[in-house]
Amino acid sequence: MAKLKDIADQVGVSISTVSRVLKNDTQRSVSDETRRKIWEMAEKLGYRTQRASKTPKNDPRSGYPIGCVVTIPQNKYNNPYFSIILEGIERALAAVGKRLEFVLSIEKPSDIEQLQALVKEHRIEGMLVVERIDAEAYQWIKANVRQVVGVDIADKEVPVVSYDRAAAAKEAVMHLIGQGHRRIAYIGGAELNGNFREEKRYLGYESAMREAGLPIDEAWVIDVKWDVSLSYELTKQAFQSGGQIPTAVFAASDMMAIAAMRAATERELKIPDDIAFFGVDNIEISEFTSPPLSTIHVPKLEMGMYAVKLLLDYLDHQYTIPVKMTIPYRCVFRHSTNGKVGD
Repeated sequence: MAKLKDIADQVGVSISTVSRVLKNDTQRSVSDETRRKIWEMAEKLGYRTQRASKTPKNDPRSGYPIGCVVTIPQNKYNNPYFSIILEGIERALAAVGKRLEFVLSIEKPSDIEQLQALVKEHRIEGMLVVERIDAEAYQWIKANVRQVVGVDIADKEVPVVSYDRAAAAKEAVMHLIGQGHRRIAYIGGAELNGNFREEKRYLGYESAMREAGLPIDEAWVIDVKWDVSLSYELTKQAFQSGGQIPTAVFAASDMMAIAAMRAATERELKIPDDIAFFGVDNIEISEFTSPPLSTIHVPKLEMGMYAVKLLLDYLDHQYTIPVKMTIPYRCVFRHSTNGKVGD
């Protein structure tokens, strides 16, 4: 029977290094090449099979090991949008005695190798993919993991849980138009490596403006690449450009809206009397901005929980066709859009 020492001798590393890699301990640095060699040798010597056989059959972790890959937010656990989705995922898994084997963001090419190693290490059978990820990594997951469920991704071949981003954005902008706003700015970003103007929230904004017969001021369609600092800086620059200032701003996330609100305040514009703001996500802090931010409540917790339910159902062979589950959103109207609209 293969032992850690056998793997260490074959690869030419210490036993402790082998142990850390096989336990996925990332506290001490081990090169990607060394990790790869250790996993390949462990598989060749049958070490993983030996270890897996020690897991009791009645241990809930022994059935359907599940991993999660998240798009590349600033920090998946601190980001106020993704953290709630992950909370929903972990809560739903805990309710049935399971847990995530890992959560990984694909930010660089070597992360794909890490993903492959983690899938093999944990014998992953189910994968949750939260928003659009690197195309190469996604195709590898689909080819090597038994069942994939997406959260807010566009793929007709896998089950997906989402909310209607375009409809939500359109409803928010139509509310601003209904208040009398005619010059409405847009702040947002593109999907991963995508076209800024093909992102669904922009399409909803554009649809509302076109249907109302309102012009879109290109100087106030701002791609901030989902960066809070850029949202502040580029909005500040737009205010300084000398053009006509909009009476309202629709931002594709609350974080972008809050940063832009600071730029407006520094311009000595009163919110909402001089300029209104509407965001997306209904993150916790949006209720405590000055003034409180109108926003779209996205059912983040529920999306994570239903994604787990779908995944487990598919792993249990309860469904065969890939369904799309659309969770309802709702607009939350607060003081940032409750002002008198100027000419």
